[in-house]
Amino acid sequence: MPLPELDNLVRINQLKAEAGTQAEFDGLLKSGLTRLKDVRQTSLSPESRFDLAYNAAHALSLAALRWHSYRSEHRFTVFQCLAHTVKLSPAQCRVLDQAHKKRNLAEYEGDIEIEASLLIALIEVTEEVAKRVSALGHVK
Repeated sequence: MPLPELDNLVRINQLKAEAGTQAEFDGLLKSGLTRLKDVRQTSLSPESRFDLAYNAAHALSLAALRWHSYRSEHRFTVFQCLAHTVKLSPAQCRVLDQAHKKRNLAEYEGDIEIEASLLIALIEVTEEVAKRVSALGHVK
């Protein structure tokens, strides 16, 4: 289901228009939901929980993008598209932006200190993304 806002990103090579498959959507959804389930294990370190929540958010966001027949090779673009693919609010998108920046600091600079407030917000936003992506139904 193409979206005009995302077609603009295709024109500037930020996205690719490419039909998704049901198997791909189902696999991404399952991956995201499994990680989201695991993130609730409070016995894990905050860093591990953050990693699980961030990767769950990415898998679910990519599932939404693929459902709409787009692909991106950039994590941040996948998150930005949530405003259009599942109608995420600007405030929720900002949480994912903060998480993406924190993930990059951890990956590329070794800064792995995770604030509890960011972790909680990331989990809440990821749960909302999961609900909305789960409601999309079958790939068209």
